[in-house]
Amino acid sequence: MFLELDGQGPRHGQLTRALKSAILGGRVLAGSRLPATRELAVELGLSRTTVLAAYEQLHAEGFIDSRTGSGSFVAHLRAPADAVLPTPPSEVPAPSAYTTRMREGVDRPLGRRHRGLRYNLQYSDPLIQPALCSQWSRELTRAAAYTETGYPGSQGLAALREVLCDYLARRRGVVAAPDDVIIVNGSQQAYSLCARVLVDVPSDENGLICEELPDCSPALILATPSHQFPGASILSSPRRLALLRYAYEHHSWIVEDDYDGEFRYDVQPLPALRALDHTDRVIYVGTFSKVLFPSLRMGYMVVPKALREDFIAAKWLNDFGSPAIEQAALANFIADGGFERYLRQAAKSLKERRDALIEGLRLYAGERIEVFGAPAGMHLIGWLRDLDQTRTEALVELAHNRGLGLHTIRPFYMNPPEREGLILGYAGLPPAEILEATRLLGECLDEIG
Repeated sequence: MFLELDGQGPRHGQLTRALKSAILGGRVLAGSRLPATRELAVELGLSRTTVLAAYEQLHAEGFIDSRTGSGSFVAHLRAPADAVLPTPPSEVPAPSAYTTRMREGVDRPLGRRHRGLRYNLQYSDPLIQPALCSQWSRELTRAAAYTETGYPGSQGLAALREVLCDYLARRRGVVAAPDDVIIVNGSQQAYSLCARVLVDVPSDENGLICEELPDCSPALILATPSHQFPGASILSSPRRLALLRYAYEHHSWIVEDDYDGEFRYDVQPLPALRALDHTDRVIYVGTFSKVLFPSLRMGYMVVPKALREDFIAAKWLNDFGSPAIEQAALANFIADGGFERYLRQAAKSLKERRDALIEGLRLYAGERIEVFGAPAGMHLIGWLRDLDQTRTEALVELAHNRGLGLHTIRPFYMNPPEREGLILGYAGLPPAEILEATRLLGECLDEIG
């Protein structure tokens, strides 16, 4: 079996990408039997452990099926028969008027009401550990001693972009060059830059001109495939392929917000959507607000080559560049392994908190709440059985009076879901307090009836 490894990162990752490319490119057809692990290991000069790891990752991602006693077979991805993604065209879709001008030279916060309560199941609160604050203080002191005091480059420090490329290739399957990465002030600035570079929004003195909005071929599609917000679902491999093909056929760009892709529990992690993108349509956005702490206000973008210079120019026009000392501190934190050590500790703590929330809901809410979206992230959805909107609002008010912050899912939908639900964040409270919070929730459910 001819497979060409790309030489990027660990051997099992290279083999995974090579097999995936062969499947997506149609060189290995759906239903075909793959070589036995020992056979392929000998043929490629790899260890059997390497081949096993690649097969296990492909099975977790839904690319192959394992049949006991028969071997491994290429899965039917349920994409259209002609779903092999074509080679990207030499021409790219026209940018916005904002981008054209550059080339020519030229709400209300949600959840605030519950601040200060004893138990707040706030979905946006990250996990914070005292050891991280102490370590970050040391990194800042060290970085301040050698960071240049002039304006930083608008694209971000090269050292940080380089270590991010290594990290993304190993942990998220995203292969990128440092020149493709732009350091931004959190994912919110990434969204702002995407809108400025790619989207024209018609408006007049009365605001948005709805009659001029396009009825097809959107310029920009925002997706959270690793852990959808707010619904907490994970986008399947077939749907990822379908989304990529849609973007190609409609000349659209995709913004992939991988806001908590590092955290998975009891399931194999899926690679980022950009890792499957062969047409360079995906703008990958990552943030340190959730994995470290919000006050850092730092994130990053991996942008398509066709848009690289446009985004760099837009970032420069926006603020000249993100703070250099924090970038240098973060680069060193990642380079010396501290960041990934912290991620492992954080994932363990988050799993304990998630388990406490699930157990507490089982003990005190029983069949009255259906749990959804538990395998990943820092929040899950609790769908309420037999409660309408009025009684759900009464539940939230009663809980608030008892010192418990609850947050409904309704404000995050343009069209309300068919049933009422709660977004239950578990990163901000330790397991014992989460259990107490679910006990209070159970009491409130009892009173609402």
